[in-house]
Amino acid sequence: MIKREILKPIIEHLSEKEITVIIGPRQVGKTTILNQIENFLLRTKNISKENIFRFNLDVVSDRKLFEKQEDVITFIKSRQKSGEQMYFFIDEVQRISNAGIFIKGIYDLNLGVKLILTGSSSLEIKAKIQEPLTGRKKIFLVFPLTINEYLYYINPELSKIIQRNEKILDYDFEKLRVIINDFSIFGGYPRVVLETNINKKVEIIEELYNSYLDKDIAGFLKIKKVDSFNKLISLLSAQIGNLANSNKLASEVGVEVKTLNEYLNILENTFVIVLIKPFFTNAKKELVKSPKIYFIDNGFRNFAISRFEKLDERSDKGAVFENSIATELIKNIKIPNSLHYWRTLQKAEVDFVIRKGGGNLISFEVKARQIEKIALSRSYYSFLTKYSPKFAYLINFNLRKQEKIKNVQIKAMTIFDIQKEIVLNQKQNHRV
Repeated sequence: MIKREILKPIIEHLSEKEITVIIGPRQVGKTTILNQIENFLLRTKNISKENIFRFNLDVVSDRKLFEKQEDVITFIKSRQKSGEQMYFFIDEVQRISNAGIFIKGIYDLNLGVKLILTGSSSLEIKAKIQEPLTGRKKIFLVFPLTINEYLYYINPELSKIIQRNEKILDYDFEKLRVIINDFSIFGGYPRVVLETNINKKVEIIEELYNSYLDKDIAGFLKIKKVDSFNKLISLLSAQIGNLANSNKLASEVGVEVKTLNEYLNILENTFVIVLIKPFFTNAKKELVKSPKIYFIDNGFRNFAISRFEKLDERSDKGAVFENSIATELIKNIKIPNSLHYWRTLQKAEVDFVIRKGGGNLISFEVKARQIEKIALSRSYYSFLTKYSPKFAYLINFNLRKQEKIKNVQIKAMTIFDIQKEIVLNQKQNHRV
């Protein structure tokens, strides 16, 4: 069993009256998390099996009960035992017509039911659930595995060394390089991680990809030009880390700019890509400048361009590793912090900048190789001079060291250190 860090806060939320909403891509492990929650209720909380109900609305027979709100209310009342808490697990809740209003009506009756919902499309969650359930829910995002979850599954002892910030021996660095390679090439979907055969890994990713197009795009969202949508994914896959030019992309895909932007919105809200906006001190400029494109999962991206060669053998090695860093940052930063990139008209650029809720900045430069000392690009020097971020990082394959440059403390670290540093910085931000 892969240990998911999101499980603990979800379980802690079960004691709250609020609705627990778990969203994320298909096959990212939401159903497994529901299984673990159910086991927790049965074995740790000693909840009777008769008070736990599971519904998967991808299944027609389960969906039938949720055609009418009064049928669900009757179902609850007919099975309720005096003074005992009931638990309703509703998988793929966006399948319910007017889901937010539907669920709100049940919640507001105070029937003694804890509702645990899952969904695969934040687009549908926002449209159908977000507003009606304001003040009645807490949303938990489940992504493909982080690099640290992946490491812990593959090598728990090495994971503990990283977390304790102990010195890493040379032969352990070689193990970490293999893990970085596999994670950057095949991604973090649980089924892919659990499979050891490379050919079968690719087959699973292909299944995930086709299922996404068939179920979410053609089936659920009713996109008519699936070929154009698929072509867009391929084009974006070849441009990770680059600016998204809507006009150029629309021309290449063969659709209008309006349709292209709708496709980008769908891709972002179905957890395929993330569009990172530029950092400016003038907020208005952020809204008109082009975002940069990254994929939430490297395996999904690499399948779209049919490339699974090893990291060191790739012409796009830097872009692939940078995409891995982008996804790690996305998975770990929390609101009100936000992720950006920095670029000037003279094309000086810093890979990633986190704008913290308190106004402080954290910056990152990515090196897809081993380095022997801290050496910053001219662009990074320009950024440090102009903004003096509170924290600045140099992400690389091996070096873990810090020194002061331009009155800013620069820390060289590996991809495995990102989560720990982000969590630490967010705690400091919270105290401020």
